[in-house]
Amino acid sequence: MFYREAGDFNTSYAEDQQTFPIKFDRYRYYVVLFVAIVIVPFVINDYWANSLLLPFLIYAIAALGLNILVGYCGQVSLGTGGFMAVGAYSCYKFMTGVDIWWGGELLFRLPEFNIFFSVIMGGVMTALVGVLFGLPSLRIKGFYLAVATLAAQFFLVWLFNRVAWFYNYSASGQISAPERDLFGVLITGPSTPAWATYLFCLFFTVVSAVIARNMTRGAAGRKWMAIRDMDIAAEIIGVNPLRAKLTAFMVSSFFIGISGALFFAVYLGAVEVGEAFSITKSFLVLFMIIIGGLGSIFGSFAGAAFLVLLPVALKVVGVDWFGWPTDIVAHLQLVIVGALIIVFLIAEPHGIAQLWRVAKEKLRLWPFPH
Repeated sequence: MFYREAGDFNTSYAEDQQTFPIKFDRYRYYVVLFVAIVIVPFVINDYWANSLLLPFLIYAIAALGLNILVGYCGQVSLGTGGFMAVGAYSCYKFMTGVDIWWGGELLFRLPEFNIFFSVIMGGVMTALVGVLFGLPSLRIKGFYLAVATLAAQFFLVWLFNRVAWFYNYSASGQISAPERDLFGVLITGPSTPAWATYLFCLFFTVVSAVIARNMTRGAAGRKWMAIRDMDIAAEIIGVNPLRAKLTAFMVSSFFIGISGALFFAVYLGAVEVGEAFSITKSFLVLFMIIIGGLGSIFGSFAGAAFLVLLPVALKVVGVDWFGWPTDIVAHLQLVIVGALIIVFLIAEPHGIAQLWRVAKEKLRLWPFPH
């Protein structure tokens, strides 16, 4: 009764193919976007931005990217942290000006990009690297592909640690985002207002979600799902496995690179690759799509929201209300996440997204089921 599709008719092909064909869904997302764009920037402060909203928006983009690869195309990847590092270091190089040296002499130097195009270039460079590391997927799959992407994770972290050019020969080995503005408003740096960083990340999140949803509903998405369900049958009916798998790696890596660039430049401001983009980051994003739901755009957001909210909620309940030690609360978080992953894998492999679908089915009839 509360979620109604009755009386919702589409009279043209364009109406049937729109992003949200059901009117109730469409209006609901308009309301969410209105609150996120118009109301939240006026009430946000540094605590809400840094504790909840920025991590949620950035991890949602990374989860979208990984879900395209794992959930829609069926290609396992454990290299998300390394690909986020590619986005972060590419963004840093384009923010500070890319210089090419040969034989001790400077050959040429690109001018510094503004923060918007630096983030975009971070995604583009990560997409190229993703295609390179996606080539093994043409010959191997499953557990062996997971090991290959895990090797990419360790190789990329080693590369950014060892080659000083990537961090501009800094003595500390860290990269720090210089102050950059967009239309006169600071986006990076210690003096950046919380609403500006929030709106900047929100823009990339909304655009990424729209692109991901339309791609997964189009020809590219159908090819990815055909490869995921049965690659031999997909090839027989005309799907090119090479093109389908590499486009999945490219699109997935682009989104993950965008999230890595935002994670470095807007959220943290300064990172060291071994701490910020370790294997833990890869597993964190993987857990998000497992708990949220594989093969679901909504599941990517739900998983990111759950794993960002969980530590904050446990801290409030455990530390502030019950006075437990912080290390006990941190360990409790690991136990809860591990237990939830086992429960979802056994009882509900499609995660929170499937629970939301079931809830909508119930709401169609409630409170008059007969």
